[in-house]
Amino acid sequence: MTTLTFIGNGNMAKALIQGLKDSYKIEVIGRNKKTLEALKEQIPTISTKILTKNENIEGKNIILCVKPNSIDDLSQNLTGIADELYSVLAGTTIETLKDKIPAKLYIRTMPNLAAQYLKSMTTITGDIELKAKALDIFNNIGSTLWVNSQKELDIATCVAGSGPAYLALIAESLSDGAVQAGLKRTDANILVSGLFDGFAKLLNSTHPATIKDNTMSPGGTTAAGYAAMEQSGVRNGMIKAVQNAYEKACQLGK
Repeated sequence: MTTLTFIGNGNMAKALIQGLKDSYKIEVIGRNKKTLEALKEQIPTISTKILTKNENIEGKNIILCVKPNSIDDLSQNLTGIADELYSVLAGTTIETLKDKIPAKLYIRTMPNLAAQYLKSMTTITGDIELKAKALDIFNNIGSTLWVNSQKELDIATCVAGSGPAYLALIAESLSDGAVQAGLKRTDANILVSGLFDGFAKLLNSTHPATIKDNTMSPGGTTAAGYAAMEQSGVRNGMIKAVQNAYEKACQLGK
């Protein structure tokens, strides 16, 4: 069984480990002994270790899950040349990775937190020699999309990577609206959860515009609510969210 070495054990790393632990041997390297022990207790099959000042990554398959601004400090503690480096760092280019962490082959990838439920939408790009293996790894945690440039990956990151936060706002707002109208909060949350679960299946086979048209009757309740969303600029807000996130990703990459 192939060993994947995670450097970092934050929320994204934990989600990925949950999704990959049954298909790969997992090693986790981190700085905080307490959080590593907690992760080991949660997932006993993994191995953990504290990052040393001369951490040897020779021949390892690394999944890099640290904050982008931590890469300079991290690179000073690593020795050797990794076989493969898979990075989930938003905005951090392959050129920067090559400059900081020696490896034979590089992949940039952006999963999302749904990885822990094997439902991540993961975008991938990098060295074509690793395409098949990268898709195989990340298909274990959901769906994958290979793109041919880092620019496309940065844009995709702003949709699938950041998207759970945007959809969380929509979900919370729908629940708040139901409560304001008189529904119990617990019932409102159950309705929103069921809505999102069913909508994902609809979206797999139906264009969003068709879903909208099939739901909206002339002069009906959906039309009234939809008009309010347009008046409030929901569509424009979502478009700007992706654009602003992309601009931020470009800044991080410089």
